[in-house]
Amino acid sequence: MQPVFGFALFAVFVALIVVLARNKKRFPANPISSFFFGFIIVLLAIGAANYFMVAISANRLYFWQQTIYGVSLGSVYALIALGYTMVYGIVRLINFAHGEIYMIGAYAGFFGVTSLGFPFYFALIFAMLTAALAGVIVERIAYKPLRKAPRLAVLITAIGMSLLLQNVGQKIFGSIPRSFPRQFTGLYRIGEINLDQSRVIVFAVTFLLMVALQYFVTFTKPGKAMRAVSQDRDAAQMVGVNVDRTISLTFFVGSLLAGAAGILVAIVFPQIRPTMGLMPGLKAFVAAVIGGIGIIPGAVLGGLIIGVSENLVTAYISSSWRDAIAFGLLILILLVKPSGILGRNTREKV
Repeated sequence: MQPVFGFALFAVFVALIVVLARNKKRFPANPISSFFFGFIIVLLAIGAANYFMVAISANRLYFWQQTIYGVSLGSVYALIALGYTMVYGIVRLINFAHGEIYMIGAYAGFFGVTSLGFPFYFALIFAMLTAALAGVIVERIAYKPLRKAPRLAVLITAIGMSLLLQNVGQKIFGSIPRSFPRQFTGLYRIGEINLDQSRVIVFAVTFLLMVALQYFVTFTKPGKAMRAVSQDRDAAQMVGVNVDRTISLTFFVGSLLAGAAGILVAIVFPQIRPTMGLMPGLKAFVAAVIGGIGIIPGAVLGGLIIGVSENLVTAYISSSWRDAIAFGLLILILLVKPSGILGRNTREKV
């Protein structure tokens, strides 16, 4: 009887997803509503997967454990993806050096804890500020002189800056991985699900940072200036917005979040190396594209999708597929909806 019940509820959840997808146009066309729409779809998909597990008599407890761990990992991808999407939204630049800013944040946190003796939360702030400073320096040196250059030149510069920072990191820090000191070793129990304290801290910090970012972009004067520049740079400049300062502020905020992601990952996976930003940076870029690049809620949604998918594939198929799933989802989204889940198709004049 239980498998029949599971298949029935699985069919109900799938039907709800189909109905919502067909009626998406009835929802308000703004980023916040689109984010909640996408979040509801993700929840329904998780519910469908849960009852599919019931139908095939699989271990649901293990499924939910892996899903929660995936949300924790996905929230870190979302932090990095926010930097990509903010910079692209304003200057139409894919900052491939952003993964290395994440690496700088991890090393800053490491030296803050080991050499300076900071407690974790002071080390977190130190890592964020160090990464933000590095992001602004990169923008000033590599991108500002190319503000009016062709996009291809800027793209090549971004790739070159990424490789440069990796090699400088190897020269300064050495190529041997360093072990990040254990900060949180506690365990929380919710029902029958065990949660590592470190993963709870990661999710809590990322959630607070995302809320703070949304408030900053929506209600503060610099945030409104960023939105104005993203919509029309020339018009924003005409009404008194300092475009260069706003672009630098965007790099500062995006790098701030990447620095936080670097130290948060280090407390869960306590090993850091100069090349650690390469794959998370690419996955965060994929997350931004999947959610809709240039859209802040889209970056969050894309990060969560990548994190949950990666964890479930590792748990149920093979760890060798954990990197492939992100790029498989990217290809699927580009085939079905090239603008991303929350993106809107726009016509470009040529």
